[in-house]
Amino acid sequence: MSPAPADFWAHLPLGADVRLLVQDANGLAALAKPAGVLSHPNTAADEPRSVLRAPYQAEGEYYHWTDAAGQPQRLWLLNRLDSATSGVILVSAGEKLATAIRLHFRQKRVHKVYNALVFGRPSVPQQVWRDRLAVEKRAGQIRTSAAGHIPAECQMRVLRQGVARDLPRTLLQLEPLTGRSHQLRVQCAKRHLPIVGDQTYGDFARNRAFAKATGEKRLFLHSLLTEFDYEFEGRRTRFSAKAPLPPEFAAAC
Repeated sequence: MSPAPADFWAHLPLGADVRLLVQDANGLAALAKPAGVLSHPNTAADEPRSVLRAPYQAEGEYYHWTDAAGQPQRLWLLNRLDSATSGVILVSAGEKLATAIRLHFRQKRVHKVYNALVFGRPSVPQQVWRDRLAVEKRAGQIRTSAAGHIPAECQMRVLRQGVARDLPRTLLQLEPLTGRSHQLRVQCAKRHLPIVGDQTYGDFARNRAFAKATGEKRLFLHSLLTEFDYEFEGRRTRFSAKAPLPPEFAAAC
């Protein structure tokens, strides 16, 4: 049975344009996070532009609020996306389930698929990318480089190619086999395939030209699919959540 009442999911204090994609009987759910929305607030001032418009407890990694009936509620955050990245983000209505699913992430038992629109064209239609990255915090910000000792691996496949206004672009499917901070953005940039709209690792001149031509300034990286099998309280469950590709991707291709 679900650890939350039947109407729990219908009354979440969702952030701007955040949508509930799917939930299961154990209390595991997926949300579709738009680009520009925070996975969680860092301060109270961030709450209006976060996945939930509610306070966040960093130590326990959960949102908390009081519902219309005056009852305290909690929702545990299970993974994060950069604010500029859109797509699937997982949450749990119960702490015990949250602990179990977080273990799945640490053990790399979660299958994730991303779509990325990049400048340029890969030399081959599919390839496994293997790199060694360095990840560090600078003034509270994560910065990753392609010169380090942390292994990073993902599978790349070309989905679509096109040219507009002399800017060759390719839509890629990326399946990370490791989960490093900014991994996909750095792996694309290293291969001279910077993600469109990447303001940290991208091609700034081409970003400006693209934004001028299309009016789009977002990072074109989207967490499309998250799926895995898990066991909870003696029952095996298949969980799969897909956030449709935003329409600006199709327009940009």
